[in-house]
Amino acid sequence: MTDRRHEILYFADTRFPIERANGAQTMATCQALALRGHQVTLVVRPDTQVPARDPFAFYDLPPDDGVRIRTVAAGGGHRARRVRYMLASLAIARELNGAIVYTRDLGVASFLLQLPSFRRPRVVYESHGIQTVVSAELPALLGSGARPPGPLKLQRLERRERRVWRRARAYVAITRALAEELASRFGSRPHVFVAPDGAAQPRIDGAGSRPRSERPLAAYAGHLYPWKGVDVFVRALALAPGIDGLIVGGHPGEHDRARIADLAASLGVTSRLTITGLLRPNAVAHALSAASMLVLPNTRSAISERYTSPLKLFEYLWLGAPIVASDLTAIREILTDGVTSLLVTPGDPAALAAALERLAADRALADRLGAAARDLAPSYTWAARAERVEAALDAATRA
Repeated sequence: MTDRRHEILYFADTRFPIERANGAQTMATCQALALRGHQVTLVVRPDTQVPARDPFAFYDLPPDDGVRIRTVAAGGGHRARRVRYMLASLAIARELNGAIVYTRDLGVASFLLQLPSFRRPRVVYESHGIQTVVSAELPALLGSGARPPGPLKLQRLERRERRVWRRARAYVAITRALAEELASRFGSRPHVFVAPDGAAQPRIDGAGSRPRSERPLAAYAGHLYPWKGVDVFVRALALAPGIDGLIVGGHPGEHDRARIADLAASLGVTSRLTITGLLRPNAVAHALSAASMLVLPNTRSAISERYTSPLKLFEYLWLGAPIVASDLTAIREILTDGVTSLLVTPGDPAALAAALERLAADRALADRLGAAARDLAPSYTWAARAERVEAALDAATRA
C-alpha cells in the first residue's frame, strides 16, 4: 500500500536506460509524476551494458523513491523477449491490483485490455501516432531498407488500436492533431487528453553557457534519420556561405552520420560544419548555447505533420536563441511564425537558408524571437506535462 495519490504501473518494453528519446521521455515523465505525489513502478528490460547503468544518473535526474524500476529478464530472440515481457506485464498488473497501467506500448495495452472486464486493469494509453500509419511510413523514413508491413500486420495493428481506443479508461495523445485524427478514424470517446512532450531547464556544464559564436552559427540537435531533415539543413548551409553549422547527434553504429558527412563533403561545407556525435544531456545544452539560431528541419510525412512532439523543440525553447522550424501542423501547435519562430516550407533548403540569413542579418528580430521562445518554455516542462497526464489518471479512476 502507499499514501501516494495514484499507484502507477508504467510498462516500457525496452532495454533501460536507452540512448534514444523514448527513454528520456519515459524516465522524465515517471519522475515528474512522482514529484506530483504519485508512486510509479517502471517495468523495463535490463540494461545491456555491464555493469548496468543507473537510470537516474544516466538521464541526469536526482534519485526519487517515488519511482521504482523493475526489470523483466531478457534472453533469447526478439519474439521470446516479447512474449516474456507480455506475460510479466500481466503478472505484475495482477500483483499490483488496483494500480493504473500507463503505457505507450500498443501491444501491451491491447493484450491487457483483452482480459474479461472484471479482471481488466485500468489502462491509460499514451499514443504517439496511429500505428498502421507509423508502421507503413517508418521504413522509408528511416532509410533502413526494411520492407513495409504486409496487409496482415496492418490489420492486426488496426484491431489493436480499435480495441485500445474502445476499452482504455483514458487516452493521452501527444498532439491535438493526433487526438482529432483518432476520433475521426475510430469515433468519439470520453477522456481523451493532449499532453505534448517537455523538457527540463538545462543545467549548463561548466561556468555557464558558451559565448555566442562570432560567425553566425546554426545548430541542430537530435537523430540524423532522413525524415528529421538533417540533409535539408546541410543543403541549406551550402546556400548560406556566411553561416556555420553544428549538428549535435549521430548514433554510433548507424550509417546516418556517414551519410551526412558524405553529403557535407560533396557540397563543400565540411569546413563550416561540426558533427559532435552523441553527447550527455547537459553537454548537449552546453554545445547548443553557442548557437546564434536553432534549427528543427523535419521533412513532411504523416508522422512529422501530425504525430511529432520533439523533445529538442522544448529543449530549444529554454536556450533563448531564435528557432527556425518546418511549417508543420504539430509544430504550429507550439510555435507561431514571426512571433516565437520562423516557420519554413518543409524539405526546402532554399527556404531554410533564407530564414537563417534573415536572422543573421537582423539581430533585433533574432533577439525578439529568441526571447519569445524562452517565455514559452515554462509551459512545456516535464512538470507541466505531468499535470496534463494526471488529468487522464484521475479520469481513469472515475471511468
